[in-house]
Amino acid sequence: SWSCWVRWNEEDTFLPQDCLLICVLFSSRFNWSELTPLGLWGRTLGLQTENSQFLLEGMPFRIFGGSMHYFRVPREYWEDRMLKMKACGLNTLTTYVPWNLHEKERGKFDFSKNLDLRAFLSLAAKNGLWVILRPGPYICSEWDLGGLPSWLLQDPEMQLRTTYKGFTEAVDAYFDRLMRVVYKKGGPIIAVQVENEYGSYAKDPNYMTYVKMALLNRGIVELLMTSDNKNGLSFGLVEGALATVNFQKLEPGLLKYLDTVQKDQPKMVMEYWTGWFDNWGGPHYVFDADEMVNTVASILKTGASINLYMFHGGTNFGFMNGALEADEYKSDVTSYDYDAVLTEAGDYTSKFFKLRQLFSMVIGQPLPLPPMIESKASYGAILLHQYISLWDVLPALLQPIKSEFPVNMENLHLNDSIGQPYGYVLYETVIFGGGHLHTRDHVRDRAQVFVNTMYVGELDYNTVELSIPEGQQGFRQLRLLVENRGRVNYGLALNEQRKGLIGDVFLNKTPLRNFKIYSLEMKPAFMKSLQRVSGWSTVPDYFVGPAFFRGRLWIEQQPQDTFLKLQGWEKGVVFVNGQNLGRYWKIGPQETLYLPGPWLRRGGNEIVIFEERTAGRIIQSVDIPYLGRTQYVD
Repeated sequence: SWSCWVRWNEEDTFLPQDCLLICVLFSSRFNWSELTPLGLWGRTLGLQTENSQFLLEGMPFRIFGGSMHYFRVPREYWEDRMLKMKACGLNTLTTYVPWNLHEKERGKFDFSKNLDLRAFLSLAAKNGLWVILRPGPYICSEWDLGGLPSWLLQDPEMQLRTTYKGFTEAVDAYFDRLMRVVYKKGGPIIAVQVENEYGSYAKDPNYMTYVKMALLNRGIVELLMTSDNKNGLSFGLVEGALATVNFQKLEPGLLKYLDTVQKDQPKMVMEYWTGWFDNWGGPHYVFDADEMVNTVASILKTGASINLYMFHGGTNFGFMNGALEADEYKSDVTSYDYDAVLTEAGDYTSKFFKLRQLFSMVIGQPLPLPPMIESKASYGAILLHQYISLWDVLPALLQPIKSEFPVNMENLHLNDSIGQPYGYVLYETVIFGGGHLHTRDHVRDRAQVFVNTMYVGELDYNTVELSIPEGQQGFRQLRLLVENRGRVNYGLALNEQRKGLIGDVFLNKTPLRNFKIYSLEMKPAFMKSLQRVSGWSTVPDYFVGPAFFRGRLWIEQQPQDTFLKLQGWEKGVVFVNGQNLGRYWKIGPQETLYLPGPWLRRGGNEIVIFEERTAGRIIQSVDIPYLGRTQYVD
């Protein structure tokens, strides 16, 4: 049993004193033990609103939700995280749906393996969790382009998140498949969100009605909701959907502000931000656990429902991280730990136990015991014993695209003409001397510049010019290795997220022409071919990339989660058994990459690193993550 530890004081915060009266009041109003998805399978009424409260099958109901994204968590761990939700006192799971993973190529849909959303929803129901589905099509979520497929940007006139025909036709085709796959009336989904934070975008007054009707026309009968911060709330409304609000600090009157946009409706905090995300070059943000639980308690005291964003953040595996572009471009790190209720690897934090104590008090019923945590492994030093230069890989594995003009990644004729969505692209042309190289801010997002194989410097948003040294008479190759560091996922610049070289680059005021363009998306087929290519050599004492390095991790026992520390390496990407763990960068804050145990196997495990510049000789497998220098969220 739990011990009562709090009561309300005059400032609406928790104090460590007797709270029995509040426990009784809450538990007498809300007993949800019978309101479970399997217990109400085939339900008819669903979630409704009446006189400022939610009803589920006609019975009073409050949403105690938590966000967890199936695409950020290995499938083998879905159920563990759900059981931890239940043990914390939650009754509802919320998840976004990333369009850019489910339809990587136009018209080709993937709902298999870690993208098996139907299995994820069934597992939630099995474990007694209702679901609020947030299908977008835009999801924000610190995810590349807010979940929108990059192939939409092939259209030079594209207007994302509007009723522009090219956008709505693509959304219609996606929703046709998505809703057919995941939605079944009477199942665990009790609410569906219409778009996401549109009030902060609000470029088309007809758009939200279009998205709402796109859902209704595909058979959605559950309660519809919108989700916005306070400033966007009044601009993101759509008739027939319940408005909800997102925040971290509970400003005076914030929840009452909902009454000004909708009368006599239940109050819902769709995103209560339990922490915050990190950008490369910044700190690791943390949010005080006591402040968080006090704010949650204050929200609950008003009678509002709540969703914890995030309950479990997970990882931006691969190249899928998003970015911000306010005063300057900042890309998000690989970890989506978020300082959430569970860590990136699913372990408990103090926030979990404080929230568990609070929710058990409000519910007034014993909660399930928290599952045992999975132990982590420290496999020690791993030697990367072989390497192959990128320049040796090019003729062996890659066929260039020839173009008179530079072509952005999305418009390269690749992947059944959907372009290159992620990774790197190499632009190669011939020059006959040196001089002044200027990008006119056409590099997206970061380029290493080489003359033949000699490194000259870097170009990005802040550095737009370089001096190219004069050489001996004759032609030389000028090479620009451009990295897409992640598309912006929030704000008004979504239509400008094309990557690679998005325009001309000039040498001595003359635009460069006649390019060979190599796609380095580093998809599984490429990584498999890379293992078979000849030319791998023993790593010398000092070597400067770009190059691929490989080594082997040998595991005798059942594999466990671990974290890879890349001290001495500069910037690149790590692959383990073909799985892209994501990016590392010495500027931090993140210093370790999460490697899930299910992605390892007994015996040999192949590790491949693409390093852009300075390589180490070893990496360390450690049992504790290090996400960098911390800074409290203001």
